[in-house]
Amino acid sequence: MMDQNTESNEKTSISPFRRGAEVIERFLKTLPGSPGVYRMIGTDGQVLYVGKAKNLKKRVSSYIKATGQSSRIMRMVSLTRSMEFVSTHTEVEALLLEANLIKNLKPRYNIILRDDKSFPYILITGDHDWPQITKHRGARNRKGEYFGPFASAGAVNETLATFQRLFPLRSCSDSEFQNRTRPCLQYQIKRCSGPCVGLISRADYLDVVEEARGFLSGKSHQLQEKLVSRMQTASDALDFEQAAILRDRLKAMAHIQSRQTINLPSEDEVDVIAAYQEGGQTCVQIFFLRSGQNFGNRAHYPSHNKDDSPADVLAAFIGQFYDSRPAPRRIWTSHELPDAELIGEALSITAERVVRIETPKRGPKKEMVDHALMNAKGALLRRMAENASQRKHLEGVAEAFDLPEPPQRIEVYDNSHISGTHSVGAMVVAGPDGFEKKAYRKFNIKNSALTPGDDYGMMREVLTRRFSRLQKEDPDRAGPDASGSREQWPDLVLIDGGQGQLNIAQEVFEELGISDVTLVGIAKGPDRNAGRERFFIPGKAPFSLPEKDPTLYFLQRLRDEVHHFAISTHRAKRSKAIGRSPLDDIPGIGAKRKKALLNRFGSAKGVEQAALGDLQAVEGISRATAEIIYNFFHEKS
Repeated sequence: MMDQNTESNEKTSISPFRRGAEVIERFLKTLPGSPGVYRMIGTDGQVLYVGKAKNLKKRVSSYIKATGQSSRIMRMVSLTRSMEFVSTHTEVEALLLEANLIKNLKPRYNIILRDDKSFPYILITGDHDWPQITKHRGARNRKGEYFGPFASAGAVNETLATFQRLFPLRSCSDSEFQNRTRPCLQYQIKRCSGPCVGLISRADYLDVVEEARGFLSGKSHQLQEKLVSRMQTASDALDFEQAAILRDRLKAMAHIQSRQTINLPSEDEVDVIAAYQEGGQTCVQIFFLRSGQNFGNRAHYPSHNKDDSPADVLAAFIGQFYDSRPAPRRIWTSHELPDAELIGEALSITAERVVRIETPKRGPKKEMVDHALMNAKGALLRRMAENASQRKHLEGVAEAFDLPEPPQRIEVYDNSHISGTHSVGAMVVAGPDGFEKKAYRKFNIKNSALTPGDDYGMMREVLTRRFSRLQKEDPDRAGPDASGSREQWPDLVLIDGGQGQLNIAQEVFEELGISDVTLVGIAKGPDRNAGRERFFIPGKAPFSLPEKDPTLYFLQRLRDEVHHFAISTHRAKRSKAIGRSPLDDIPGIGAKRKKALLNRFGSAKGVEQAALGDLQAVEGISRATAEIIYNFFHEKS
């Protein structure tokens, strides 16, 4: 009996790290000494960490040693309850797989690239006799030449607007081009040469296309000399109209070049990536240099642990950033990467060309990297200042509403409708990093029994749906899962409305058994003047904050944000409904048949009133289809 108790006590006295290490140790016997990827898994199947190894057995065995480990590794091992492994042929394959898994699983202890939006390009199409110039985002599966990436859609739009004054190529779709009978507005404002109606020969148009390609490929100086020569020739021949056109093109070219404040004319294709760290946070700044021109820059803020070095962050960033987009021929980094050669080899495989990662030490290249590093520092310091201001606002909210600590997640709710039609509910979210737009939610009101314009009924439906789902997805208040897909519980719920709306919210929470989320109603004061808002909290008398209180301004911003989001959602729903027709709901009626029916009967009402024989007489409508249409309108009762 004593032996059993002693054994039990020994088990309960095992440290969390030792328990996790024992789990890892059980896998070592069967692990190969070859390259591969491993996943450390916690309770409920949550992936804690994804790593790659040249030698799986050797790498995984390093986790079971209690000495020399960082606090992050100690915590990670302590939480490990299982592991999964994938063997690969080479370390390069392991690196590619690791980046892909991190991107998809978003493990808690990995460095995560959070902002992974696609970048826009300029595309000159190659699948039409008259090439089109357009903005492109997403998979590059259309035939043609892509120039970019650009840092933002705004940068592309601005470049295209100026670019079309320089090279008047068509931007219309192929179907628009095919069906035009007279020039469009783009021709009138001299941003298109009118190929759709034969105002330029195909040979001349293709010459302009070649000039555009040359300019985007970095041959702007040769093109500039060519245009100056042609302008002089036209002027000598007294063709002043043509000379003026060429002069305007030269001005447009100079305008584009003047915006390239930082460039390296000798470099064809380079991404400059710099990382700056402070206060446990990192900003990664990336500049896109193409054909000697600067196509803009963008800041990223990867999620990582405080003890990750800039080089570690850069290595993880590069692997994930280029997982879904082609890498350039050269990547310059602000810090030397320990596996630069290996990462370059992996990127070369996916890009199908040689990709080199370098850390310049001197000269113009180093100056360019230093410039990127300076921008990373400025962006991070601005972000930290904004976050400090946001934290101050959250502290003010906690003080105003007697919360035990500043809220980490605030949810704000509002409704929008016109006389009860196209009713929607809206939720916006704010926290220490400001508005979290990815967490915004819209609710199409589904309860047909509601009286039109019943704001209380709509709020009841929205809150019931939101928090019923939250209880199912996260009953233990554990927060988001490893993939980030699980919803998160708020600390504070703000309702745009007074005592009546607050009462509805209280009733919903009582029905669902929720008692640990603070509810507050915010209503405009007399004459609905901003600055005289009244706040309603269960069990307290309504109160106002001083008119110039920064916390009041912050709460007004939250209220205005949900109000604007609700209105924009309502307008989008209303606009969509305006374009719909009852014919859209009839099975088997597509755009072609719908058009034929409307041409014959004038409106959906005319189709509804038509006899079966009349429907059958419409081109493309068989007897069976005519019966479907007729029955749709006449068998509803």
